[in-house]
Amino acid sequence: MKVLAINCGSSTLRFEVIDVQSAQTPIGDERRLATGIIDRIGSEAHLKFSGPPGNDLQETASVYDHAEAMYRVLGWLRSYGFLDSGQIQAIGHRVVHGGDVLVEPTLINDVVIAAIEALRHLAPLHNEPSLKAIRAARATLGTAMPMVVVFDTAFHCTMAAWASQYAIPLELAAKHSIRRYGFHGLAHRYMTERYAAITFTPPERSKLVTLQLGNGCSATAVMGGRSVDTSMGFTPLEGLMMGTRCGDIDASVPGFLARREGVTVDEIEKWLNSESGLLGVSGSSRDMRDVLEAQHAGDARASLAVEMFCHRVRRYVGAYLAVLGGADAIVFGGGIGEKAPSIRARICGGMDWCGLLLDQERNEAAVGRERRISTDNARIHAYVIPVNEAAVIARDTFMCLHRNGR
Repeated sequence: MKVLAINCGSSTLRFEVIDVQSAQTPIGDERRLATGIIDRIGSEAHLKFSGPPGNDLQETASVYDHAEAMYRVLGWLRSYGFLDSGQIQAIGHRVVHGGDVLVEPTLINDVVIAAIEALRHLAPLHNEPSLKAIRAARATLGTAMPMVVVFDTAFHCTMAAWASQYAIPLELAAKHSIRRYGFHGLAHRYMTERYAAITFTPPERSKLVTLQLGNGCSATAVMGGRSVDTSMGFTPLEGLMMGTRCGDIDASVPGFLARREGVTVDEIEKWLNSESGLLGVSGSSRDMRDVLEAQHAGDARASLAVEMFCHRVRRYVGAYLAVLGGADAIVFGGGIGEKAPSIRARICGGMDWCGLLLDQERNEAAVGRERRISTDNARIHAYVIPVNEAAVIARDTFMCLHRNGR
């Protein structure tokens, strides 16, 4: 089955056309027929599409919203025959937040769309773009084209109450649906399932700490292929220090700052989400590559930002090793996790107490490459596994349609 996988961010739309041969094909080994991204939606966007040899597209164009981005993707695919009869047979859409109810891949219909709309207040920057793309795809291709929605929060729905609940009055939490939902679920799932595939380890027998480290960062404790704890919570702000997000912070700080600075809670949330993290501490950039370059040039703030980032990741790794009672491996994914050997080395440095030992040469060579980077005799191994969320979207779409007799 050829599936068009759509992955919307707040200002991006990524797509891949993936040929899913069967459920037995190891995840990550699917055949990719086309891929692309529209970046900086809402202004002068950058379009980069790649398909059959000689048919690549790179241009800058005004793209108003995710609906227009979806129309552009479908137009390009149509021009190269991907929408001809029998080519693309289904579309899978990633939606960030499924709440407590939408916890598995689901066939899209009007009722499901209404349910996603009802959750917009939990993820306003992410669910709305996905809804616009879904509506644009249905308007263009009609309801005869099977479409499936896959939720980023779903992987973490297996967390027990002791991990998912906040220590606030339970009546208040229930009234407002306040709990730790967790995010980056597709990424953590991919790392979990791909680790199982490349190590020939049944997922139900593995214990992993998966690290999705990019502009957004999160850690997950995985036991038996299921999430048992994760660093992000009610929103993606909780947990690790990120590109522009502060991560864990004393709950009194927002109120303290609002009173002292004379600003609204909305303004404080903007600071914590968009002006903190690597950017706020370094004072120069949210991009780890820039911050590392500044550190090498002797910038003290950049050096502090790097050390804080690595310390906080290492702290979560240690905590999740305790939650799991040890682990088989630590898995690095995301832009930083996949492409910054020096950050991986700092995170794992000094963890020989638990048997986590990196091989320096392997670590340095693993830049955007799938590879084990620990020594042969390490008790806890470390892997770099470049994440492909589209593979999860396509596979879930295939399985959902198969279950529904489509």
